Amino acid sequence: MPISPKPDITPISVCIIAKNEEKYISRCLRLLSPHSFEIIVVDTGSTDRTVEIAREFTDKIYHFDWINDFSAARNYSIAKASHDWILVIDCDEFLETIDRAAIDAAIRQHPRGAGMLIRNNPYVTGGQPADASSILTERVARLFSRHEYHYRGIIHEQVARIDGSEPGYFPIPLSCYHEGYVNQDIAAQKARRNLDLLLLDLDKNGPDPYTYYQIGKSYTALKDTENACHYYSLGLGFDVNPQLEYVQSMVESYGYCLLDLKRYKEALMFENIYDDFATRADFPFLMGLIYMNNAMFDRAIAEFKKAVTHPTYSVEGVNSYSAYYNIGVIYECTSHPEEAKAYYQMCGAYEPAIRRLEVL
Repeated sequence: MPISPKPDITPISVCIIAKNEEKYISRCLRLLSPHSFEIIVVDTGSTDRTVEIAREFTDKIYHFDWINDFSAARNYSIAKASHDWILVIDCDEFLETIDRAAIDAAIRQHPRGAGMLIRNNPYVTGGQPADASSILTERVARLFSRHEYHYRGIIHEQVARIDGSEPGYFPIPLSCYHEGYVNQDIAAQKARRNLDLLLLDLDKNGPDPYTYYQIGKSYTALKDTENACHYYSLGLGFDVNPQLEYVQSMVESYGYCLLDLKRYKEALMFENIYDDFATRADFPFLMGLIYMNNAMFDRAIAEFKKAVTHPTYSVEGVNSYSAYYNIGVIYECTSHPEEAKAYYQMCGAYEPAIRRLEVL
């Protein structure tokens, strides 16, 4: 059982909802247990050993009848917590790093805010071999006072202020590895489930940019680029805040859809939003690809070079080996082999660059 927190540390309840998670839940709870958390597990109808395994780590296990509403299950788990501060974790998210004292300091500094942890998501990169993977890093709001926040949305639920005002976010020193979408068959299965619920949510609650974004993501996972592009476009038709991480991701995802659909000229419209979105390496990297596909090679190289100067990024490699590799490709394709070699060598152990060096 979790140990009691130190008297000067804000007590936190970790709230987890689960269904048939025997593959993941032991590792998830084992990594959480040493950190003075109360652990709440709400099962929504498991037919495997999920509940049995969870009992090895906590006696705070409850049942919730599944009603196709993730927020309802989340809010039920929050209601079962003993502490006011809630940390929400999924069974397929495994704690990597945590600074408990620094989290407590952040809570005291932002008593009405929502803390955003770092989630590292592995994924298969487009255009690379099927077994090539990379990491997509995102910040998601998961730590909050239950007097200030609850969940809304039946699928891809969001933390929202109870009083309806705008949330205030702050970063917390906690990162986890999200394994649930590594297997492509499982990812597609979850995407189909999510899509059904998202379309139901859209029908029930009306147009919403975040819902459109999540529908786009589901179609992306199902490799339906046309529909993904359509829904990202609908989401960006709203007056959205470019500082929100999901908006940045939606813009970048839309850009990649346009490139996949060979709508290269249309993608040049991203020049008009450059100042709003070039705040991390991902956007200038995307602009580099857009210019590259429009045969605007000098501009492409300039954007890739800008990308490597950004310390922050979402997709691993956009501010390092991926940017250098694309510069190498441009130089190689424009008959500058020595310059190409120099940039391929800067890619380190990146396999595509190594293969090009062998050819050159």
